Amino acid sequence: MKVRELLATAQVPGGDELRLFRRDRGFMIVLDRNELMNSRMSGSEEALATLTCARLKNKANPRLLIGGYGMGFTLRAALKVLPAGASVVVSELVPEIIAWARGPMAELTAGCLDDPRVKVVEQDIAAVISAARGEYDAILLDVDNGPDGLTRAENDQLYSIEGLRAAKAALVPGGILAVWSAADDAAFTHRLSANGFTPNPTQVRARANGKGAQHKIWLAERK
Repeated sequence: MKVRELLATAQVPGGDELRLFRRDRGFMIVLDRNELMNSRMSGSEEALATLTCARLKNKANPRLLIGGYGMGFTLRAALKVLPAGASVVVSELVPEIIAWARGPMAELTAGCLDDPRVKVVEQDIAAVISAARGEYDAILLDVDNGPDGLTRAENDQLYSIEGLRAAKAALVPGGILAVWSAADDAAFTHRLSANGFTPNPTQVRARANGKGAQHKIWLAERK
């Protein structure tokens, strides 16, 4: 059995410690005993991008905001299908995550952070959303564990009534708020409906081959 090797640690602002592990050629980001990300399970994070971009296919120069870089699955999947004139802002709160992407996980990153369509901001995604007005065609959130968070209490604000109102203001009319979650959340679906969105929840598998745990993605269109 391959031994899991600890490569680095990082402190989540207002939260606990993240640990980056490598086993063989795979990587894992772990919080306490919870495995938040695994480089061998990318299907649902990629679906977050492909399902969203399919809704934007008639946009010549779509503008996207991605909250949470993670291991870059969503960003890389988006870049594969977005046109040359697209722009993508990636907001990542923990600077070490970006350092890991450029360091030990550089092969996995595959240069996506240096794509001319991409701008990385090391900032809380909630602050980036709150500062925007009608700026984005889509906001993609893969933050924490979804509406029922694990890493820091402040992340819950993103999925609150106030957070949804801020996201609505940051989107163009008809824009998409796409949210990844490890599990279904009926209360969140209701909040979306009650605060200016058409939820459109979709169930996807964790692995790209259609296997693994079932995750949830909301493709919520701004009314």
